[in-house]
Amino acid sequence: MEKFYNEIYLKLETEIQELEIETDCPIKRIEAVIQLIIQSLADLKEFVLKKGFKNIAEEIYFFKYQKPVIVSKLIFYNAIYKIETKKPYGTKQLSYTLTTTPPAKSLRITL
Repeated sequence: MEKFYNEIYLKLETEIQELEIETDCPIKRIEAVIQLIIQSLADLKEFVLKKGFKNIAEEIYFFKYQKPVIVSKLIFYNAIYKIETKKPYGTKQLSYTLTTTPPAKSLRITL
C-alpha cells in the first residue's frame, strides 16, 4: 500500500508542477489540477477496494495520514478556484469625482 500511495503522490505532484509551468490561464490550470486530484483519489479508492489493507494499523495510517494529504490539495485548489472565478476581469480604470456646489447640497459620483 505504501509503495502504491507514494507512486500516486509523486505522479500527482509532478503533473501539478508541469501544469503550473505550461498553462497560462489560471482558471483552466486549476480545473485541470482538480481533475488530476480527483483521478488520483479514484485510483487510490480502486486500489484499496481491490487489494485491501494488510492489517488495521495500515488502514488507520492510510486514512489518518496519507489520504488527507491528497484531500487537502483538493480543498486548497477548490478554494483557489473560487477566488479566481470571483475575480473581476476588466482592466478599466474607474475615476471617482466628487463635486460640491453650494454647501453639500449635491454630491455627484461618476464612474
